[in-house]
Amino acid sequence: MSMEYNLAVCQLKVSVDKADNIARAEKMVREAAAMGARVVTLPEMFNSPYQTVLFPSYAESYPDGETVRMLARVANEAGIILVGGSIPERDGAFVYNTSFIFGPGGRLLGRHRKMHLFDVDLPGLSIRESSTLGPGAEYTVVDAGFAKLGVCICFDVRFPELARLMALAGAQVMVAPGAFNMITGPAHWELTMRARAVDNQFYVAAASPARDENDKYVAFGHSMIVDPWGEVLQKAGTDEEIIIAVIDPARIDEVKGRLPLLPQRRIDLYELVWKKE
Repeated sequence: MSMEYNLAVCQLKVSVDKADNIARAEKMVREAAAMGARVVTLPEMFNSPYQTVLFPSYAESYPDGETVRMLARVANEAGIILVGGSIPERDGAFVYNTSFIFGPGGRLLGRHRKMHLFDVDLPGLSIRESSTLGPGAEYTVVDAGFAKLGVCICFDVRFPELARLMALAGAQVMVAPGAFNMITGPAHWELTMRARAVDNQFYVAAASPARDENDKYVAFGHSMIVDPWGEVLQKAGTDEEIIIAVIDPARIDEVKGRLPLLPQRRIDLYELVWKKE
């Protein structure tokens, strides 16, 4: 039987100083580990301001980039699973919005490249991630023994099919580093995270940067951890903060027992469509 464990979300304030961002992230991760967390996650683009034009200049490659090396080292030294939020990753001619997941021993457990790029026109805010980033092509579930984690990044969370694939692959937790803004955040941040948890009967850990009102792109904050029943277990404010909650596999089983949705009553929608044609 799987055992419960502590998961922590580090809500980090991001500046233009990459070295300082990396150092602050390391400090917060070590604090979370000292609080008893066995799984720790950082926010989206935690080493770079969220400005598409800047992503290429902050980008680094695996395994030699300074941010990636820090993540591997801290995961090793703290003996934790570290979901490295996301950073701009350079791979050949392309830059991706990538989450690196490291385990105890500093071993790379997985890498998720944001699949759904944030190309939107909102009132007073136009973003084109595709102007400097390429899209990922695979969903990500990592098996670290005591924890099985699905990982998505920000806009990915708005596509319920992706979360369903993670659930069907056995994910206990969907970790979602994201930088919702002051338009989408108040409207949809909590709603979306709770909906994904309820739909898929797993935990959701949503990691936002802390809010900086002086930034060109103002993150919403309010990182949260949601249980499979849709209950918000922990919720941050807008400043730098670490939140921590217990992930209990027995709770997942309990919720699935109450409402048997997955996979007992899964319907192959493609087959239904095919039968209609």
